[in-house]
Amino acid sequence: MQSAKILVVDDDHFTRTLLDGLLRGRCLDLRLAETGGQARAAFAAEDFNLVLMDQRLPDANGLDLLREFRKIRPRLTAIMITGHADVKDAMAAVREGLFDYRTKPFEDLDDLERVIGKALEMDRAYREIDALKASLAGPSLIGASPVVMRLAEQIRQVAKLDTTVLLEGESGTGKDVVARMLHAESRRAKAPYLDVNCGALPESLLEGLLFGYEKGAFTGAAKTTAGTFEKAHGGSLFLDEIADMSPKLQSSLLRVLQDGAFSRVGATERRSSDFRLICATNRPLAAAVAAGSFREDLFYRINVVVLRLPPLRDRVGDVVLLATHFLDHFTAKFGKKVGPFSPAALRALEIQPWPGNVRQLKHAIERLVALHPGGPVDVPHLDGVIEAVAPGPAAAVGAPGPLGYQQARHDFERDYLRGLLAAAGGNISEAARLSGIPRQNLYVRMKRWAIVTD
Repeated sequence: MQSAKILVVDDDHFTRTLLDGLLRGRCLDLRLAETGGQARAAFAAEDFNLVLMDQRLPDANGLDLLREFRKIRPRLTAIMITGHADVKDAMAAVREGLFDYRTKPFEDLDDLERVIGKALEMDRAYREIDALKASLAGPSLIGASPVVMRLAEQIRQVAKLDTTVLLEGESGTGKDVVARMLHAESRRAKAPYLDVNCGALPESLLEGLLFGYEKGAFTGAAKTTAGTFEKAHGGSLFLDEIADMSPKLQSSLLRVLQDGAFSRVGATERRSSDFRLICATNRPLAAAVAAGSFREDLFYRINVVVLRLPPLRDRVGDVVLLATHFLDHFTAKFGKKVGPFSPAALRALEIQPWPGNVRQLKHAIERLVALHPGGPVDVPHLDGVIEAVAPGPAAAVGAPGPLGYQQARHDFERDYLRGLLAAAGGNISEAARLSGIPRQNLYVRMKRWAIVTD
């Protein structure tokens, strides 16, 4: 767990001592309160990443107190600590936006620690998204993984240089976002930005779009039209999926880059345009050159600065940030109150392979919000929305309804561990490093689900 401020509110000395011992050793900054009055004073004095609140306090009702706190901080992440007799009220609070609840006495400290870790991830996601919204008016990368941080630094360095940039990355990794960032942070930011998908149009239409055309140059050319080369003068031109450009247009583009001049289709007059070229491809261009489908001389012309965008599977921890960002975006767009994600739902999202990368995740969350009746998002809500989520064993037997919360939580812990170990190549130490789970806890959980490594 990362360093964070946590407020623990419970009048039971044993519970406070237990939580203090469990969390303070994880480099977490704790404040302990016994009453509602003490909790109000602490909450007013400090900004907490997480509140663990007992439902019954000597001078207050914990649920009412959390509602009071959430009026001040609507994004507050909180976990209710409740007795078995009060579970119904705690479940109602979850529907109001409470992150989760746990009954005491705590039966599984590993589970409690995991839920607290997920709650802190959710708080971090909210804060980073809010910070991005406050500081950036233009396009931006959403993520805090090391690979994204390195990419963001490269973008800042390259954007200021008036040089050609080639973006390589799988489909859905956000090459269009990076292209807009390069333009927004360049000296050309106030000039036009134009983008063209070279794989979306047949050769003749793409040629007219890029070069422009004179009236009567071909059937349907009812008026003289400037192309994107002209329109991008002074600014940036983004050519997406450039590997799909036909050999003829590759040759034409090469001449434009060499001479800085071109002619509209159907004209002889030479025109010039000064633009910064940004290209993108979802497959390595060097391989296309070797296969003979892409001109070698054009490759060397555009292969000046190469930025490689990581697939989502390599962006450890970013799924929570992205899913929360998209949930915010689409709830606002559709005017609905959906969220937050439950800990089990977050784990379900994290263990998905996401072959379509960020784009697939974005569309999945859009479908989720569109189909969700409102309230928190739990594992059953993901069924039919995220194609890769398969039903657990209980559902496979033919159960008519969705999985219960505990069954879903158990199923996804087992699947998460299997996926984690696969990602770590069966190395327990590497799995512990990737997940942040101590080695001894991993062994206990693997034994629980009869998981063995080769």
